[in-house]
Amino acid sequence: MAATVTTFLVPSPAVASLPASLAPGRHRRVTPKAGHALEKLGHAIEYLTDEFVHQGGSLSSNNAQLQAVQLLMALNREVYFECPEVPTLGERFRSILHLNQV
Repeated sequence: MAATVTTFLVPSPAVASLPASLAPGRHRRVTPKAGHALEKLGHAIEYLTDEFVHQGGSLSSNNAQLQAVQLLMALNREVYFECPEVPTLGERFRSILHLNQV
């Protein structure tokens, strides 16, 4: 059985307005519960985008299907960013050496 993966990006104003503390690129410690939620949300996003592509939907701001995808993507980001960041190697060394006293 073959699986298809569709990458469909919908511009979202929420991505541009992320605070610096939530900057992408930092690893996070994802709990099993959060991982399960991310997996379910990912499947739902993939399902809706596949449906949209196969139906030949139009890109418009009032398309309910696109709004649903944007909502699921926002929830996905929210779940992910609630997970604690993993300290970088430098931060761990500074913590061990008690150098983070400024």
